[in-house]
Amino acid sequence: MEFPAFPYEPYPIQIDFMRALYRYLDKGGVSMLESPTGTGKTLSIICSSLQWLIDKRQQEAKCESEKKSDQNGSCESDGEPDWMKNFCVDKGDKPVVKYNLRENGSKLGLNKYVKRDLNSASVYTLGKSVEEVMRKAEDLVKSEEALENDDFLLDEYESDDELGIDGGRPKRKAGDPSISSSSDEEEDKDVIDDEGGRDGLKIYFCSRTHSQLSQFIKELKKTNFASEIRVVCLGSRKNFCINEEVLKLGSSTRINEKCLDLMKNTASKTTKVKNSDYADKKHKTKASCGCPMLRKQKLQKQFRKEVSEQGVMDIEDLVILGRNIGACPYYGSRSMVPTADLVVLPYQSLLSKSTRESLGLSLRNNIIIIDEAHNLADSLISMYDAKVTSLQLERVQSRLEGYFSRFCNLLGPGNRRYVQTLLILTRAFLKALHEEETFVSPFQDRDNNSSTPAKVADSTFSINDFLFSINIDNINLVKLLRYMKESNIIHKVSGYGDKVKSSTDNSTVSNFKDFVDDESTISGFQALVNMLHSLTNNDCDGRMIVSKIKRGCIGQTGYIKYVMLTGEKIFSEIADQAHAVVLAGGTLQPIEETRERLFPKLSFNQLQFFSCSHIIPPESILPISISHGPSGHSFDFSFNSRSLPIMVEELGLLLCNIVTVVPEGIVVFFSSFDYEALVYRSWKESGILERIMKKKHIFREPRKNTDIEGVLQEYKETIDKLSNKNLKENSHPCNGAMLLAVVGGKISEGINFSDGMGRCIVMVGLPYPNPSDIELIERIKHIEGLGESNVSKSLGVSASHICNSGDGQIGFHILRNCKRRGKEYYENLCMKAVNQSIGRAIRHIDDYAAILLVDSRYATNSSTSNAHHPTNKLPQWIKDRLVSTTSNYGEVHRLLHQFFKFNKNRGHK
Repeated sequence: MEFPAFPYEPYPIQIDFMRALYRYLDKGGVSMLESPTGTGKTLSIICSSLQWLIDKRQQEAKCESEKKSDQNGSCESDGEPDWMKNFCVDKGDKPVVKYNLRENGSKLGLNKYVKRDLNSASVYTLGKSVEEVMRKAEDLVKSEEALENDDFLLDEYESDDELGIDGGRPKRKAGDPSISSSSDEEEDKDVIDDEGGRDGLKIYFCSRTHSQLSQFIKELKKTNFASEIRVVCLGSRKNFCINEEVLKLGSSTRINEKCLDLMKNTASKTTKVKNSDYADKKHKTKASCGCPMLRKQKLQKQFRKEVSEQGVMDIEDLVILGRNIGACPYYGSRSMVPTADLVVLPYQSLLSKSTRESLGLSLRNNIIIIDEAHNLADSLISMYDAKVTSLQLERVQSRLEGYFSRFCNLLGPGNRRYVQTLLILTRAFLKALHEEETFVSPFQDRDNNSSTPAKVADSTFSINDFLFSINIDNINLVKLLRYMKESNIIHKVSGYGDKVKSSTDNSTVSNFKDFVDDESTISGFQALVNMLHSLTNNDCDGRMIVSKIKRGCIGQTGYIKYVMLTGEKIFSEIADQAHAVVLAGGTLQPIEETRERLFPKLSFNQLQFFSCSHIIPPESILPISISHGPSGHSFDFSFNSRSLPIMVEELGLLLCNIVTVVPEGIVVFFSSFDYEALVYRSWKESGILERIMKKKHIFREPRKNTDIEGVLQEYKETIDKLSNKNLKENSHPCNGAMLLAVVGGKISEGINFSDGMGRCIVMVGLPYPNPSDIELIERIKHIEGLGESNVSKSLGVSASHICNSGDGQIGFHILRNCKRRGKEYYENLCMKAVNQSIGRAIRHIDDYAAILLVDSRYATNSSTSNAHHPTNKLPQWIKDRLVSTTSNYGEVHRLLHQFFKFNKNRGHK
């Protein structure tokens, strides 16, 4: 296994990593590869996986060539005439025309109907000529034109009673070619000009963010593979869209909806234009509907041609190309998936089944590589959470009532029944959310003498308990969801409501309310649909959270949320289809937890695991556990003590001393934005902030992600300016900058602080998650009871419980009663966050940095060392070099002085 595409002389650990990955891809199955941040992990993944892909294809080509050679040598041509090859047999054993129909259909713009009814013997039968077939397809197109009054009327829908257990189905109108679908992602498929590329062996590379994917593309361009393989980069509409009118909408939800709405207009109008020789000429003017970036198929083809010629391109490159050509890069990149060798995409797009299917991604026998997989289990299940707010429910209810009032007498019995069922559901959900309404959990703690739940309370329920509580357990949600999809009711009701609202010009309209927020009716409907889908899950798969509307709180909305608790079935569906699934990351420990939560049926021995050390020498890193400050006070940043004035002041004094010995940049991580703000305010009032700023300029992580890039740029420029070698020594009192950041924020996850940007990382305390988070506590309860029953009883809580918002007492109670997995999961969440944050510093072999763990709980000795101690969950390359205990701050200062003096001198050699 040689890797000639690696652009540099690889380090031994990189060779070991690439060889291990190559073996795992050959063997197939699930594997985990751990390589510390800064060791060239991305480049190693690229060179080994793509080398395997090329080798595999060469083997397959060789086998195919040998097979054909054997066939040619042993068999003569069967002599079958060409006209026989143009026939096949459909499911009804009736021969149908395929080839000529596709060829002629494309000329008339009827691909939509050719593809849809390809196997329909009623349309393509042997006894008919091609002309007759195409004439019938034209008639189907014309029959879609309807009167304006019928646009919003639902097609007749047969009731469940008439069709028995199979449920309802819309009756087709005369000449109606198909049943319309309410699936947004399905509606745009007909507009994409698919060149019919055959799916071959592919590698799907996934990471968390678009910036990480751009970094992957940047590394790929350094290798020879950039010119040898076909690569396509996928992303969201918000990142790809070049239609300025759509981009002005701002939010991803509104951009998606507007895009799909334009796509529907394009799909319905372009057919009429293409058939102008057979239809009325006046329909040509309607071609102005739809997105202008998709109007010309020639530009889409030019886009694909340019991408193929220019080679590997990231999202920014594709957007620039799309703007220059005037073609949509979102659909342009999607159309190139079938012919791609490597597909680069955010892992939400691949792990979410609905998104995966809408993008047309086939996992069968392909390779999936998931980078930054340290929180994969939690990220995976969070994709399947569902939430609907009181405001969304009120809007949907208002639109349904207005629609039902207008069309009640025109709807058939099946449609009336289902619309009434939707009204019953929305009313039941809203009743559950309004505090003044009676909604008392029958599973409330019996020890509580009060029969009324707390006024400010969030409640949790199992799925079945929730359905019984609001009396909707008798509704067949599966049939209802099928009806909503097949009847297209979402767009019918939304379209009618929007039309009424726009035409009334502020006049009074019965059964309609005005809503001032930015969300559309379709968004509310989709949230309701997602919630109904969640309610069809198994009772043990998730929990329902009901957050009621608080009286007297202006602008406050309640919500109902489904929280998925297990990702085993979701992940197994992916792993069973793919040839190999690779989880990669800088720190994947503890792997046993990941195995139990995602693939428990896979034994520990069957799981392929590789881990390597760091490339930097031991003298390039100095991790220290700091238990005492300069004044001798012990550091305790636990939840109850961290806000004490003495603790905040002692931390400030520590940093006042550190800035005098640490050159260039210091990054300080706090547990939350609120705590960082409290500390900053206290330092400003006490004068500590002024003392620090005499040596370091101070920057703060902004809450808005859009502001981060500007802050980081200014932080870097300040360090570069003050660290300039041309400046005379002591010519400027400042020697760098300090950045105050937050664990779990944007900076702690995806930003690299190489060289001077991160000479010292300070971790303040242990950033344990908030125990008052109900979703977290439900996950802990579930994990504690994996494979067991009666876990709620063992933890001392009721099966369904009510807890006050912001009150962590129940959470602390549950954590204290956890004996195994639940408690360990809680600890792992904390240390994974720590490891991600402190791993931002060391980025290459010549880099160096100090890591200060500020809290007495980090300190270890012979009596405190055990498997659950925080430092035992540190990466091995840090743990091996950790100064686990110091007697006083003076010792810390001395170690820092020696460390930076040594590395400064080493850098001048």
